[in-house]
Amino acid sequence: MAKQKMSWFLKLMLFLGLAFLYLPLIVLVIYSFNESKLVTVWGGFSTHWYAKLLENDQILEAAWLSLRIAVVSSFAAVILGTLAGYALARIKRFRGSTLFAGMVSAPMVMPDVITGLSMLLLIIQVQSLMQGILGSSDWLNRGFFTIFLGHTTLCMAYITVIIRARLAELDQSLEEAAMDLGARPLKIFFVITLPLVAPAIASGFLLGITLSLDDLVITSFLSGPGSSTLPQVIFSKIKLGLDPQMNVLATIFIAVVGTLVIAGNWYMMRQITRRERETAEAERQEKLTLEQAH
Repeated sequence: MAKQKMSWFLKLMLFLGLAFLYLPLIVLVIYSFNESKLVTVWGGFSTHWYAKLLENDQILEAAWLSLRIAVVSSFAAVILGTLAGYALARIKRFRGSTLFAGMVSAPMVMPDVITGLSMLLLIIQVQSLMQGILGSSDWLNRGFFTIFLGHTTLCMAYITVIIRARLAELDQSLEEAAMDLGARPLKIFFVITLPLVAPAIASGFLLGITLSLDDLVITSFLSGPGSSTLPQVIFSKIKLGLDPQMNVLATIFIAVVGTLVIAGNWYMMRQITRRERETAEAERQEKLTLEQAH
């Protein structure tokens, strides 16, 4: 009887937790179809604000800039994070390993204000140096490239943790067997290790896109004139009052991110299922071989 009560209690807690997380999003999606200009007052069903958003060049340009930065910075962070995670997971001890691990994970625990300010000071110093050497430093003006550097630094820390954790739980016997058969380390990495950590890489890439699209503080330090990202535009408009177009924009992003998450989870589950099937088949073949030998 007590077990039944606990079961209902857990279900209730799960329901309340999910409601707390997703009910505001559901309300936001519903109100994106609100005809009234007042965001909190329902005035009937309408797609008027969706058409209005498509005519808002400022928001569309900011969204396109944010999306480009998110994809490019996540791609770069995946490459750097995979290499860093591999070094930390496979090379247990090397000179400066503790310092390297601390520097890689520092952006996760460092306040965004400190990260943004430090990167801004670094960019200013590099600009001054380039100005003295080349006579021009226009290529490092604050904009797409500087925001890309900041977001790559931030995303790389999280992706490194994901890749390192995935590599730590992998069985190294396959890599060791390939090495015994004469395979070079580079071939082992691309043929064996990389496919095994592919789901973690996909998860890290999606997480990097989410972090980049969500960032406001670091971007505020590293952006310049004509390079306002979507969070900056939204934050500036919120100061003037709630705009129904923000509900529409948020709904579109929820749909896009939700689709990416579902696709990523489907891909990871498919990889896990295929790996389990291949492992079971290998064990079956090994068992048959042993039975035939006897």
